[in-house]
Amino acid sequence: MIRFNSVSKKYKKSVAALEDINFSIEDGEFVFLVGPSGAGKTTLLKLIIGEIKPTHGSVHVDDYIVSKLAENKLPYLRRKVSFVFQDFKLLAERTVVENISVSLEILGKTTVEAEKRIEAVLSMIKLSDKGNYFPRQLSYGEQQRVAIGRAIAGEAKILLADEPTGNLDPKTSWEILKIISAINKDGKTVIMATHNVDIVNSLKKRVIVIKDGKIIKDEKKGSYS
Repeated sequence: MIRFNSVSKKYKKSVAALEDINFSIEDGEFVFLVGPSGAGKTTLLKLIIGEIKPTHGSVHVDDYIVSKLAENKLPYLRRKVSFVFQDFKLLAERTVVENISVSLEILGKTTVEAEKRIEAVLSMIKLSDKGNYFPRQLSYGEQQRVAIGRAIAGEAKILLADEPTGNLDPKTSWEILKIISAINKDGKTVIMATHNVDIVNSLKKRVIVIKDGKIIKDEKKGSYS
């Protein structure tokens, strides 16, 4: 479970990125996080992963109080929570397989275990024939799939995705959504920040709307209004 208790986040000059945020997300939920640019969506995701701390309130992920977690404990949290960035953040000098294997190396998987998992991930992201390609040899959509593959290769049970279709054409965006939906159906919790109206309105998942740092709507089977 993810839980925010009266969370506020202020940056320099007392600019409030988030103000008095309260919600909980159950295991296995799929939640869209929507709102205009600068509303606070990315800040909220960074609070879950422990990249930043709240100014007030507490953030909980299962038994972790993320807002109080020491720096040396963050790697353990990030075995539970993985992040897919809009700009991919792939390692340019590593192949697809090598990029995906990063999280498995951190977990200390054996060569046999890693190879088996990588094969399964490549199949899921539909890149089984491009394991030896470098990021520069791939389309934007394929690079995003690699980023997703890297995020799910380990043991994370929560997937955070920050505008994963933001730079993609509509057809490729739907291909990415199918992969993310399959990950959710496999039992993982998904929180996806997006501006894509068609995707949000078509999937009818839970929608949390943020505006000016505040939640203005939290609706089951919601829409992007």
